[in-house]
Amino acid sequence: MLKWLAVGLLLLLALLQYRLWFGASGVYELEEIRERVVQLDTANKPLRDRNARLAAEVVDLKTGLDAIEERARSDIGMVRTDEQFYWVPGVASGAGDTHSGGSGQ
Repeated sequence: MLKWLAVGLLLLLALLQYRLWFGASGVYELEEIRERVVQLDTANKPLRDRNARLAAEVVDLKTGLDAIEERARSDIGMVRTDEQFYWVPGVASGAGDTHSGGSGQ
């Protein structure tokens, strides 16, 4: 009788070990999930950096006029009243080349 109890307990232990290593929510699946988390974290890092830059730009735009002036100059080509603007045909401006999108031609 004791022999059968020991065999039964060993079988139960083997079944539990199998489920721990190979079953659903087992160790292998946990390792796959950890690898996926690392991959997603790596993919999200540039997005987090971009969000931080955008948040800093929003704060700068809300608090300072320098950022607004810089955006107006680079995006729509604004010029102050005490400045003179010279346009030379055939020469591309440096500010317009850095932005994505079409060149307007």
